[in-house]
Parts: sequence; structure tokens; C-alpha cells
Amino acid sequence: MVHRLDRPVSGAVIFARTSKALARLNEMIRDRKIHKLYWAVTGTMPGNEKGHLVHYLVKNQKKNMSFAYHEEAKGRLRAELRYTYLASSERYHLLEVELLTGRHHQIRVQLSNIGCTIKGDLKYGAKRANKNASIHLHARKVSFIHPVKNELIEITAPVPKDTVWDHFEQYMAKNPRG
Repeated sequence: MVHRLDRPVSGAVIFARTSKALARLNEMIRDRKIHKLYWAVTGTMPGNEKGHLVHYLVKNQKKNMSFAYHEEAKGRLRAELRYTYLASSERYHLLEVELLTGRHHQIRVQLSNIGCTIKGDLKYGAKRANKNASIHLHARKVSFIHPVKNELIEITAPVPKDTVWDHFEQYMAKNPRG
């Protein structure tokens, strides 16, 4: 496995077929040559339609949580992402998140830090859980240049079957971004 998702998160994951491919793909992850886009459904609209978030995260092993700070300090890891508002329903908002670094629970803690808790994410402030214990965070798209064939590889994962996800997927199909 080249990268992983938190247990309650859905979406695309990359697997390598050989140890040589794994080494190459791991290097591409380190060099930020693998582009990852997520969809997040939040209960609160962000203050801006687009944003670039930088925090410094500390992982608490006992609680299996990360905590975000605005100041750099010893033991804190820089976490960076960009988000774009895509759509709203009556109760929820869809954000596209471009992950620029890969830290423990990064999207979950950074969005929560700006008041945009992910639907169903009790660990980071959601008021109630989803019935299936998932959260509404989805690894929507992974893209990279194949390390041997030099071709663009794009993987788009369908959203899970769920009324909220269905609403947003249908909306995005009818209203593609330019």
C-alpha cells in the first residue's frame, strides 16, 4: 500500500504491485508528485469560498487525535491544504480539499479548526455520528505521472451510496466546474 486512509474515510487508495513500484511511488509521495483531491461534507460553510490552510499539528497517541496550532514549535509538523467550496444542500456544504502534506487526521483537524466539522466526525466535533460509523470525507481523485510509462494516471473513486453523497454527486454531474 502506497498510502492509506483513516478507517472511517472512503475513496481511492494506491497499491503497488511490486516492491520496486512501491519504492518509486513512495518517492513520488515524498516529492509531492502524487496529487490528491478529497471531498468533505461539512455542517458549516467556510468563511471564504477558497482557502489555503497552514497549521502545525501534534499527534496525541493515547487519544488517536491530532491538534492544530497556528504557531510553529518543536514537535509540531507543518500541515498544509487548499480547499474550494463546491455546493450546498439545505443542511450541508461540499468542499473539495487538495492535500499538500500528509499528516495524521490532517483534513479532519484543519477543517474542524476553522469551524467546518466533517459530517459524522465525532472525534473532531460533529454533533452526531453517521449510522454506519463513517464520516463524510472521501478521497475523490488521485493523479500522477506513471513512473515508467510517463503517462498521466487519474483515478476517480465513486462516492459511497448515501443520500447526502448522492445529492452532491448528482449536483456536480449537472454543474461541472470549468
